[in-house]
Amino acid sequence: MALKKKSLEYLKRYALIMVGCIIYSLGVSFFLDANNIASGGVTGIAIIIRYLLGFTPVTNFLSEELLTGILIVIINIPLFIIGFIFVGKGFTLSSLFATVFSSALIEVWNILLEKFINHAVTDTLIAALVGGVLFGGGLGLIFRMGSSTGGTDILVKLLRKKFRYINTGIISMVIDIIIVCCSFAVFRDFNLLCYTIISIVLFTVGFDAVLYGGNSAKLVYIISVEEKAQEICDRITKELDVGATVTDGKGAYTGDNKRMILCAIKSFLYPKLRDVVKECDPAAFMVVTSAKEIYGEGYKNHTDEEL
Repeated sequence: MALKKKSLEYLKRYALIMVGCIIYSLGVSFFLDANNIASGGVTGIAIIIRYLLGFTPVTNFLSEELLTGILIVIINIPLFIIGFIFVGKGFTLSSLFATVFSSALIEVWNILLEKFINHAVTDTLIAALVGGVLFGGGLGLIFRMGSSTGGTDILVKLLRKKFRYINTGIISMVIDIIIVCCSFAVFRDFNLLCYTIISIVLFTVGFDAVLYGGNSAKLVYIISVEEKAQEICDRITKELDVGATVTDGKGAYTGDNKRMILCAIKSFLYPKLRDVVKECDPAAFMVVTSAKEIYGEGYKNHTDEEL
């Protein structure tokens, strides 16, 4: 039974990695690559190195794209070795799968775009916006499943382990902006730089929304008089099936005895909580904040890997 459950979880994980690869590759092929929006990551590094080293196409042997591809492989080899040593075998193997699968999809989309689809999105701004969101959302799902698409994603994973207080998307954005700025220094295309930075910012928004969105919730403090606080608490636990913590307090100005209810609640349940408080005690004082990560029953386990 345990083996069956583990196998289903394994299949589910790889199915979601494949979905992430599809979204990611669509963003790259139909929006970013189709409009020549400069990329960060290993691809951007490979293009810069090829240019600086003076690599040129060799007639009837190596094309410019193939030379870039060879450099990408060369740069990826040490990164995958580092990932294997410092991040783990499971992460490295799933990253190899995601890298191969997403690369193959990008080639498939490019062939379809060239042979069967008359045109892609030609507005560069729209391409930067939509492509950045799809790119980031797809990669965020891949990361959420404990994988990556290789290249600088492995470096991002390592830096996240070192700088745990910085979101993964922010680390990725900083790395890509550095690479793109280096690309600008080499190629001197200011318009492309601007569109690329827009794309990277939207990538970060989509990436973090998918990577951390499912863990977010509302943290609610409800302060009410004793008898009404008990009614609110009872309805929260029974009707919403949400846990809560109750503490005693006293009003600083009035000196009246109060009770404070503290609860973490999923965003989709929050409107119902508002209705409960409004019906039980319209005079209740309520403070609502966002909680990006919650550990405990019904949320993440303390043993879960940090994303």
